[in-house]
Amino acid sequence: MNSIGEDCNELKKQYDACFNSWFSERFLKGQTDDSACAPIFRVYQECVKRAMKEQKIELREIETEYTTSSEYDNSSSSGGKQQQSKS
Repeated sequence: MNSIGEDCNELKKQYDACFNSWFSERFLKGQTDDSACAPIFRVYQECVKRAMKEQKIELREIETEYTTSSEYDNSSSSGGKQQQSKS
């Protein structure tokens, strides 16, 4: 699938490749640090935001800063432990 902006397609391919590599080679082996792909994700995200502005797509939700996985892990650590103990 292509990106919303034609100029972002190559960045999307690079991020997808990075993510797929991280997921299969690290995440599935228990390494949850996803910072390896963060730099390319930020560049791709900025490209998508520019493309949306150019196309006059205004979604205020995309301006929201979402937490990183480490912040999520800290806020949901008790929930994750409960789920693991049930398995």
